[in-house]
Amino acid sequence: MSEWWSYTLSDFLMFSPRTYYRLLERHHAAVWPAHVAALGFGVTSLALLRRPTPARGRVISVMLAVLWAWVGWTFLWRRYGTINPAAAYGAPAFALEAALFLWLGTGPGRPRYEVSRGAAGGLGLALAVVGVALYPALAPLSGRPWRQAEVFGIAPDPTAIATLGLLVLASGRLRWELLAVPILWCSVSAATLWAMGAAEAIVPALAALLVVASAAMSGRTALALQRPPPEN
Repeated sequence: MSEWWSYTLSDFLMFSPRTYYRLLERHHAAVWPAHVAALGFGVTSLALLRRPTPARGRVISVMLAVLWAWVGWTFLWRRYGTINPAAAYGAPAFALEAALFLWLGTGPGRPRYEVSRGAAGGLGLALAVVGVALYPALAPLSGRPWRQAEVFGIAPDPTAIATLGLLVLASGRLRWELLAVPILWCSVSAATLWAMGAAEAIVPALAALLVVASAAMSGRTALALQRPPPEN
């Protein structure tokens, strides 16, 4: 019997890379044309960053809640769980994130999403754009067909990355309740992709690390007891 320190992450992987990407392909076929609505939500969220309307915070938070619930149910629970039993723990976490966006994102002290100057604003906007618009390009860049690409609002990785970007852009204090699940997912996904030998593992890993570093350095984090002023 091999010693425990001789094992690597790939030894614990329950599926092959080919199986995972074929699962993505079947998932796209099963939920189409939901991609249109999901990307519409993403583009609308980015557009609202430039429009300081009174309902902006609520609208973005509700759209994110819908997408987190949708991805958790359709991908993690119904499909990813068939090849990775650990996904059964991910689906409730995604449902929790959806509930938190409905609670904290629409009530008093809700996030006020807007593009700000400085490093944090640049980081947030970059992550939001990567998650919504650029992440699917990783598939052809990695030698896979477009039908195996991961799309915002359809697959978990770009959804989590874009969410982190939008939360960094939220003025006032960052909320660890909303940050925790996307950061945890990006960390788990990065480890899984690394075990699969996928170069794109660096993207969710960097997203999580940069957001944690940005939040820690700025001192903008708070829990529910410390609410920012409500959006006008």
